[in-house]
Amino acid sequence: MSAELGQETGAVEANPLCRLSLDQLRRRTSMKWRTYPEDVLPLWVAEMDVPLAEPVARAITDAVALGDTGYPAGTAYAEALAEFARKRWSWKGPAVERTAIVPDVMLGVVEMLRLVTGPGDAVVVNCPVYPPFYQFVRHMDRRIVEAPLGPDQRIDLAALRDAFARAAGSGRRAAFLLCSPHNPTGTVHTLEELTAVAALADRHGVRVVADEIHAPVVAPGAAFVPYLSVPDAASGLSLMSASKAWNLAGLKAALAVAGPAAAGDLAKLPEEVSHGPSHVGVLAHTAALRDGGAWLDALLAGLDDNRRLLADLLAEQLPDIRYEPAPGTCLAWLDCRALGLGDDPAAVFLERGRVALSSGTAFGTGGRGHARLNLATSPELITEAVRRMAAAVA
Repeated sequence: MSAELGQETGAVEANPLCRLSLDQLRRRTSMKWRTYPEDVLPLWVAEMDVPLAEPVARAITDAVALGDTGYPAGTAYAEALAEFARKRWSWKGPAVERTAIVPDVMLGVVEMLRLVTGPGDAVVVNCPVYPPFYQFVRHMDRRIVEAPLGPDQRIDLAALRDAFARAAGSGRRAAFLLCSPHNPTGTVHTLEELTAVAALADRHGVRVVADEIHAPVVAPGAAFVPYLSVPDAASGLSLMSASKAWNLAGLKAALAVAGPAAAGDLAKLPEEVSHGPSHVGVLAHTAALRDGGAWLDALLAGLDDNRRLLADLLAEQLPDIRYEPAPGTCLAWLDCRALGLGDDPAAVFLERGRVALSSGTAFGTGGRGHARLNLATSPELITEAVRRMAAAVA
């Protein structure tokens, strides 16, 4: 599928991860590069060390030149997503009339959970999982029910069945906040797994809200399966955007997509929610999905190279760290328990090695003794980071 998009552009892109120097990156003023002192290599938050894809940059500069910085309007973003989904995933599911624009994926998750649950209701998560799942859900006065991943970092259907029974057993409404592909493990859920999830949810009356922000970030040869494309998922809701794949976190815009049986729920979304997205963000995300295929293909190849590089470096210099390269996201989940660094090895690597990783403790049950590393940087910085980490525990 990805080759089709690359061929349409007629361009072969260079690896975006190899185009910016450390000096150039340190001129950035975003969270990744300004949270820690300059002697720290930041490989933590999911920002990518890449220049903007040319179609995205052109869309932004054209808007600025026109003064086109008002309120968002129209369905171009949803149409671009539908065409991208058709080409990349052979999915005709995101019908434009069953979409709504939201400020970003996590705020969209909040709005979808408000539609299908009430205060005090339960939200099931597969831990270890993206820390804002816990933060946002609890801030909404919902209860978290954990369904831990299995030892293979895949969905444990028995654990999920038990969690669904506990979440919905009292007759209250319940939801399952699915992370697909999974952050932090990089697991890409299969058609069989998601089909089983949908059947379980249907059986227990649990509504599924899928965070699919990393959907385009899947290694060559692997297949992302949209949750709403599987049997029994008609009542599901999905959140998608171009944010992670094209590094657009600062350009706020995402889409909520409803399954056929959830269209009525989405229609209840308060009108003021559509005021939150940035018009320039909508233009950028639309350009990425419509015209950024060749750039994305180059990125995905670069990320796959980095996965192999990290595995080789760890095997040579830190063999006690367990790392299994996974095909999804730009993130690496490191099991550091054999190093004996306690619950938070990221703190040790920061203090002794001046490398910033994400602490595994924030990801819920299963996160202790782990750290998350962002692979979306140059091979040179990954190499230097592992050298520093090894020196920190020598």
